[in-house]
Amino acid sequence: MDMCATTQDLRRIGAHPDHWYPVAWSRELAVDRPLATRFAGEPIVLVRPKSGPVFALEDRCAHRQVPLSGGVAEKEGLRCGYHGWTYDRSGACVDVPYLGKCKLPNGVRSYPCQERSGLIFIFPGDPALAAEAPFPALAASQDPAFRTRRFGREVQCHYSFMHENLMDMNHQFLHRKQMGQIRPRFRGMRTSDTQIEVDYSFAREAGKQPLGEAAILGQRRGTGEGKFRDLMTIRTTYPYQTLNIWTSGDDPVMDLWIAYTPQDRAQRVNRTFGLLSVRRPKPAFLLDLGWPLLVMFTERIFKEDRAIVEQEQAAHDRQGADWNQEVFPPILALRAILANCGTHLARAIDCDGTERGDGTLKVLDSIK
Repeated sequence: MDMCATTQDLRRIGAHPDHWYPVAWSRELAVDRPLATRFAGEPIVLVRPKSGPVFALEDRCAHRQVPLSGGVAEKEGLRCGYHGWTYDRSGACVDVPYLGKCKLPNGVRSYPCQERSGLIFIFPGDPALAAEAPFPALAASQDPAFRTRRFGREVQCHYSFMHENLMDMNHQFLHRKQMGQIRPRFRGMRTSDTQIEVDYSFAREAGKQPLGEAAILGQRRGTGEGKFRDLMTIRTTYPYQTLNIWTSGDDPVMDLWIAYTPQDRAQRVNRTFGLLSVRRPKPAFLLDLGWPLLVMFTERIFKEDRAIVEQEQAAHDRQGADWNQEVFPPILALRAILANCGTHLARAIDCDGTERGDGTLKVLDSIK
């Protein structure tokens, strides 16, 4: 893999659709109330019927193209709110009230759909590949030894900015007001065509340890010790990211899984879905007592990260290209992986002459 791999603009590389992507939290989808969502500009409706598992269809009625999300969930199907055309979980039209069962028209597209760990996933690519596609490992969020926080929101940037932000711990200076002065040490990386793992350790040089950080680590860290301690491993296994922290032993004290689902056709907006799992200490109630502090701490960190990546996207849009002068080897390797695993967003010209991605996806065999 060429770490300087591409002369193409990474911000015009789309998320490859042949993977499982979260599109909603389970709590957002009520029984009998369809939910509108999106993947890369494609409208999708989620349905929790009265019987059977959640299913996903394209959010349009084949009749007049109005959103099916405005319709009514039935026992095992979805009825359009306009003329009452009904579709089953496969997308087949199974009833047109005024037409008769022998003259049913074509239906709409269905998406492979799974619900796990409080998330609803769809497979937006070739449905024939869904059964064999690796599903993300979410073990920590289902392990009673951990307490899990589910978080995320829409971020106004291309998903690649999010990958770079989490992978590059040299940006700890950004969080100096929240965390004090933390110096990271890059300890090595491992790469393949679809994955990169990067290791860090950290030394606190000034400032008090936030109580939220202490709740995550399960212990206090002194100031000015000059010691690089704790191990953090950040991994991109396309298209997901994970972050683990060890303070000692073989079991991590924190497990973060996070995914970025593009919302618009140009993929300049993504919705983040994060599962932050913290191992319960002994006694376990100590984590529960510190949980509100952990939530506030992580929210402040995420707010700063969200603001800075949105500034990066704004700079890219003003410049019309990626002018970044990247020098850190792990980020160069990460960028090559994202480019080679992604899809090409075809360019179009707006009426004002602005060039943009129009959302047309073309799979890249490779980027030389």
